[in-house]
Amino acid sequence: MNAMSQKVSMAEKIGYSLGDCSANLVFQMMMIYQTKFYTDVFGLEGAVAGSVMLIARIADAFVDPTVGILSDRTHTRWGKYRPWVLWTALPFMVFYILAFYNPGIEDKGMVALYATISYTLLMTLYSFNNTPYASLGGVMSSDIRERTSITSVRFVAATIAQFVVQGLTLPLVSKFADGGDKGHGWLCTISLFAAIGFVFLVVTFFSSRERITPPVSQQNNTLRDIKDVLRCVPWKAMFVLTLFLFITLAMWGSAMNYYFESYVDSDALYAFLGKIGLVGTVADTGVWHSVLNAFGLVVTSPEGAYEVGFGVFNMLGALVQFFGVIFLSGFLANRYGKKRVFIICLALTAIFTALFYFPEDTDIESMFVLNFLKSLAYAPTVPLLWAMIADVADHSEYVNYRRATGFVFAGIVFALKAGLGLGGAILGFLLSGFGYLSGAGAQQSAGAIQGIVLSSSLIPAFTFFVGVVALNFYPITKQFNQRMQAELSERRKREDY
Repeated sequence: MNAMSQKVSMAEKIGYSLGDCSANLVFQMMMIYQTKFYTDVFGLEGAVAGSVMLIARIADAFVDPTVGILSDRTHTRWGKYRPWVLWTALPFMVFYILAFYNPGIEDKGMVALYATISYTLLMTLYSFNNTPYASLGGVMSSDIRERTSITSVRFVAATIAQFVVQGLTLPLVSKFADGGDKGHGWLCTISLFAAIGFVFLVVTFFSSRERITPPVSQQNNTLRDIKDVLRCVPWKAMFVLTLFLFITLAMWGSAMNYYFESYVDSDALYAFLGKIGLVGTVADTGVWHSVLNAFGLVVTSPEGAYEVGFGVFNMLGALVQFFGVIFLSGFLANRYGKKRVFIICLALTAIFTALFYFPEDTDIESMFVLNFLKSLAYAPTVPLLWAMIADVADHSEYVNYRRATGFVFAGIVFALKAGLGLGGAILGFLLSGFGYLSGAGAQQSAGAIQGIVLSSSLIPAFTFFVGVVALNFYPITKQFNQRMQAELSERRKREDY
């Protein structure tokens, strides 16, 4: 099975990418809005919201490796990993809706219990869907350039989902809120995203193919798979990187929500939105105004500036990442190697994140410029994480003469979800520690405001740098990867392998 026989058509790459678009309709929502939903819609204290997310991590410790083992041992005419994408599509999206549904319970203890159960079930279905999906990307081709291309197309689709979720969620919630009922607005918005996500997962199942299989002589041995992965130095480096990367993304993404509502001056933000044509009146009837208003992107007073302003801020970041993935990621990785590009770009991302500490609450332009620079620095890294993990699965086969793609990816998905939960939990505890009042909106104490600013700048910058340190222990350079793939290609041609 040589590299030349493993070219993947653009149609298949796009079909596969829709699976990550679907996952990001869920993931981006949890990363940016879960903590805010718990504190301001469910009315939970920040520390309670953080505890909800931590409890789910206990279940993940058992679920994620189980999913990896099960998917590696699945044998169907569709392959090992594709069937899981289809089997879990509907329950995954049902639990997505339930996690953001406000059942109207008055007792806060029961609300916390409902939040814990619904969040844990959603995270469980996320594992059963996304671990096989990620593993599928690792067996579609062994060609280094094709693998980078697959992940690049995948993350173009993911960035589109990021654009939609981060930019349109709050405007749509406000638009769908029946008589100011935000719970109804959230239910309608999440249901819309869930329906789209279900269709995309079905398309992914029918359009993707598995081309790499374990050596024919390989016998199932769960204990050995675990030992092989835990001894793998590049896997451990990627585990730490993924953990701290998603701690940071969850913390920063959620914190910026509070930053725009409680720190940014609403009058200055309203004036900025006026400069870019997003302030209107009821009398406006133009076509462009009607299109923007259909998505809730027209603001008529400073009181509504937060939802639209935060949405536009996020859409700018998503657009920059979109074009950065297309034009920079593959080019830089092919020229300089994935590891080197990741280290430099992540370090720059940390620096630009730290600089969010300095703008005054009225300096809206500086905030948007920093977001542009941060997103541009981070963009090339977006597809590289999963391409590098696929290289780790190859490294394990290269060293151990065994392949356990699902188990390799399961550990990384666990790190991702742990980071997501820990990032939200850390932010929740920080908010409580600094005195944030749930449901008080912009009316916060000076200490709470300071905590929000720190959680949006210096603290996530530090955790980004932990990821940079982890990358320095990742041994698969561009030259090593080329040698490894050449030898694996020769092995796979042998009848006794």
